[in-house]
Amino acid sequence: MKRAFLLAAASALAVTAAAAAIGGKTMYGTWGVDLGAMDRGVKPGDDFFMYVNGSWYKTAVIPPDRSSTGSFQDLRILSEKRMQEIAASLDAKPRDQLTVEERKLRDFYDAFLDQKQIDSRGLAPAHKDLNRIARARNLEEVAAIMGSPSLQLDGPFTGGIAFNPKNTNEYALTLSQSGLGMPDRDYYLKDDAALAKTREAYKKHLATVLTMVGLGDPDKRADAVYNLEHRIAEVSWANEDRRDVDKVFNPMTVTELKAFAPQFPWDAYLKAAGVSHNGAKGERVLIIAEKSAFPKLAQIFADTPVETWRDYLTANYIHRYAAYLPKKFDDENFAFYGTVLQGNDQQLPRATRAAHLLDDNIGEALGKLYVAKYFPPEAKAKAVELVNNLLKAYDADIRTLSWMTPATREKALDKLHHFGVKIGYPDRWRDYTALVIKRDDLIGDVQRAAVFEWNRQLNRIDQPVDKTEWGMTPPTVNAYDNPFFNEIVFPAAILQPPFFDANADDAVNYGGIGAVIGHEISHGFDDQGAKFDAQGNVANWWSEADKKTFEAKTKALGEQYNSYEPLPGLHINGAFTMGENVADNAGIAIALKAYHISLNGKDAPLIDGLTGDQRFYLSFGQIWRSKVREGALRQQLLSNEHSPGMFRAIGAPRNQDEWYAAFNVKPGDKYYLPPESRVHLW
Repeated sequence: MKRAFLLAAASALAVTAAAAAIGGKTMYGTWGVDLGAMDRGVKPGDDFFMYVNGSWYKTAVIPPDRSSTGSFQDLRILSEKRMQEIAASLDAKPRDQLTVEERKLRDFYDAFLDQKQIDSRGLAPAHKDLNRIARARNLEEVAAIMGSPSLQLDGPFTGGIAFNPKNTNEYALTLSQSGLGMPDRDYYLKDDAALAKTREAYKKHLATVLTMVGLGDPDKRADAVYNLEHRIAEVSWANEDRRDVDKVFNPMTVTELKAFAPQFPWDAYLKAAGVSHNGAKGERVLIIAEKSAFPKLAQIFADTPVETWRDYLTANYIHRYAAYLPKKFDDENFAFYGTVLQGNDQQLPRATRAAHLLDDNIGEALGKLYVAKYFPPEAKAKAVELVNNLLKAYDADIRTLSWMTPATREKALDKLHHFGVKIGYPDRWRDYTALVIKRDDLIGDVQRAAVFEWNRQLNRIDQPVDKTEWGMTPPTVNAYDNPFFNEIVFPAAILQPPFFDANADDAVNYGGIGAVIGHEISHGFDDQGAKFDAQGNVANWWSEADKKTFEAKTKALGEQYNSYEPLPGLHINGAFTMGENVADNAGIAIALKAYHISLNGKDAPLIDGLTGDQRFYLSFGQIWRSKVREGALRQQLLSNEHSPGMFRAIGAPRNQDEWYAAFNVKPGDKYYLPPESRVHLW
């Protein structure tokens, strides 16, 4: 999925006013919020994140094998433990009592855990691939290696099967820029002292890797690879442009692409990927993303000597397969990508990484076992009911928007009424019969899994789109909006406290899971999602006046986020994070409206001296509880479309009039906004 948002959601009961009596044990305190985490010495208007989480933040310790700690990380750790328990339970059973699918899970898991076997084989399992790279004689052979589904080694371009934005009943091959060994172009281009040190560490890492595989003159080779990536970074699009659905929709036939960027051997690349020149309707049409970058990237490809591409691919291969190679390769890869970039002192335990391996490669087979143990059918029904409550609140809100004209309002309601909802797990599980997993062939297993998934997608490219498909597995602590299907999706693992707690106060659940559900619904109406109609196709359904009003509001919101400075000299990119910030802004507003509707005209009860609105906002602030290492925070600011949790807890509430009333926020408080400067979207 192109729109997979790193948000948590929770197992959801339909919350009603009657539940406010709080009859059971909650995860936090007596009614669902960790009051001991608060720092009441901080004024809410000066720093709402620290007001809600300050005492926790002062004492929170980031585990040495993590880049952060907080609400989301806690749930991920829980999901990891559960996946490990499932894998261990398969090991404990006699093999003849396992299904074929369970044997594949067990063999894959055990192959990854067998460090002794991996170390004893050295580079032998990789020799075939490395020799193929070393024998590449010309640029056509280099392009074929880059197009190989089994090797998964992108060059300046990467491809995938997605949806035709103008007709989401069709699949299409999409091509976009790629080729960087560091997370984002800014790591190569931005004038920043910390990034300059990172660049030097990356060059050293490249030289070390090339030395480890036995190549001579490693420093010279590493410089050449780095300089190649630097040239790619210079012509690559910035993130804020890449998220614009209008800019990245550039259909071309294969013939047109070959004429547009002729310096790249497209025939060799597409043949290696198994993509035919013609489709069901004649010559195949590809969707090109960063159009103006393609000729420049193709020229860089043609101008670069084959020997440099061989070194580039060798380093890329070791990075891609380090976890499946002897420990010294795994350790070196982590030393840069884990320690230098993220600031982590230790790798995750190998058993945890093995669980992720299963989730990444046979995720629905693992997910089937996960939901059987941890997500009963009644939980799914309850979650659907709460989502429907939020959709009703959105309906009521759209009908009363003062800035939206009737024609646009009718289209917005039509889109809302066509929203699809997926909760917990798919109705139909993926069939892994064709996937071969061998206990003694780890790299082969990884590559066969990659080819299996690629062929699964490629074989249906000329078939109708399967709209029952999921873009995430059930054990994933995540949620997303898919604008192409006009749907929101909440995997099972994310449906838990603190986002939803069946025994908590209504206000707490609406401030947690309610705001997250509202966030995902709001993606259908954010600055890019609003370009998709009720059927999921890119189509303008806005009047010109409404569009201008909406754009003015989002521009003002972007300027607010541009002012936030999580690291000295490094601000949030308001344009790049716009979609998430819009969804936060709208999600919290709709969730509060839904909470008020649930009261049925009655006043919310006081609990521990706190009003319903106060409890709602405290819950919202608590779900964004996080403490992040500097390196990981820098990477997020440069390459992730989400604002840091601290500023999500601050940025959305300060645009809500009810927040000011709830906490008596006044002029002079740091994050006070005068009423006319508050951005109200929905």
